[in-house]
Amino acid sequence: MTKENQDEFNVLRKVDSKPESTQRELAKELGFSVGKLNYCLNALKEKGLVKISNFKNNPNKIGYIYVLTPKGIKKKVELTLNFMKRKIKEYEELKREIEKK
Repeated sequence: MTKENQDEFNVLRKVDSKPESTQRELAKELGFSVGKLNYCLNALKEKGLVKISNFKNNPNKIGYIYVLTPKGIKKKVELTLNFMKRKIKEYEELKREIEKK
């Protein structure tokens, strides 16, 4: 998985689990700068994977909610499956290596 795909996967997972989080909160949890997260969210929006909506009645006026689109959910599942396949392959390789010793 490329660094870009890994970042995309992490953002999709975090947005799916905490759609009401602020960019600052998401960035902190992901270990990103706010600028990097903003860039990632906008890229995901351009790809049609995330919908960004503001709270109409939010007195904060800068509150947003991030929602995965059906395409975003599909991409998250795809990335999750690829991640799991890679980890299973790594596990099998380590298991064979240990058995040889």
